Amino acid sequence: MSKQTSKYLLASDRDDLWGLTITTVGYEEILPGDPYPTHGHADGYYFDLTKGRVLSEYQMLYVVEGSGVFHSHNVKEAKLSEGDIFLLFPDEWHSYHPSAKTGWKKYWIGFRGYIMDDRVRAAFLSPTKPIYHVGYSPEIVHLYKQAYDTAFEEAAYSQQLLAGIVNHLLGLMYMKERNIVLMNRNQSHVDMIARARMRIRESLENPITIQQIAEDIGVSYSSFRKLFKEHTGFSPATYQQDLRLQRAKELLSTTDMSIKEIAYRLNFESPDYFSAKFKQKTGRKPSELRNFR
Repeated sequence: MSKQTSKYLLASDRDDLWGLTITTVGYEEILPGDPYPTHGHADGYYFDLTKGRVLSEYQMLYVVEGSGVFHSHNVKEAKLSEGDIFLLFPDEWHSYHPSAKTGWKKYWIGFRGYIMDDRVRAAFLSPTKPIYHVGYSPEIVHLYKQAYDTAFEEAAYSQQLLAGIVNHLLGLMYMKERNIVLMNRNQSHVDMIARARMRIRESLENPITIQQIAEDIGVSYSSFRKLFKEHTGFSPATYQQDLRLQRAKELLSTTDMSIKEIAYRLNFESPDYFSAKFKQKTGRKPSELRNFR
């Protein structure tokens, strides 16, 4: 027998200032051939498959078993499979349903807030790409269950905990799919960049250059730089410099080494160059950080 359990939540004006508030959490199991959608939805959430629906919030839905079909204003038709997460966006028409042959088991969580709006404006998330193929993940299932339990307990300030869970879910979704895409392209590149990152981290106090690392790995500098930025979001030189500046903060806070000693220990061209880069990165001079000890 098909089943559905859901919770609809309220958020105060104060909660809205947190930047992310949760509106609904739920889980459903639809058996093969059973009618869909199920009943029991709050006003504004139930929809007719032929007419579709428009919501005023975001939703993140995870198919853990079975399969289905998704339509939206931006996506004419897309198949949903086990391990797929699909997003719904505010004010966008959509419709979806499980396959009559398989049914499905699906979690969902609804939310709204300027944090999500900012991510969409920055093109991290888009209605033109609402489906994320992440595979079955016990960690994602655990977070949905945690959100479900938190919503039903409805303890004081649970909105802030639920917002943290949603951020964790979104981060996992984004990270898992991007890594799957990179590994499908070329696993050897993933391994190469991992080795390079470790080499950079382990040699912060050695005068090794990025060109030397690329040569040791056996690729041209231009290819290495392109792959490194695709996998990490940083150029290798920026990655190395930012790690050295991070290490400099540790040395300034935990040792009595002079600024000059730290600059040369971490292979900066000169103390003045080090100080300029440190201020550019942190907004403070190295001497100002030391004064807070």
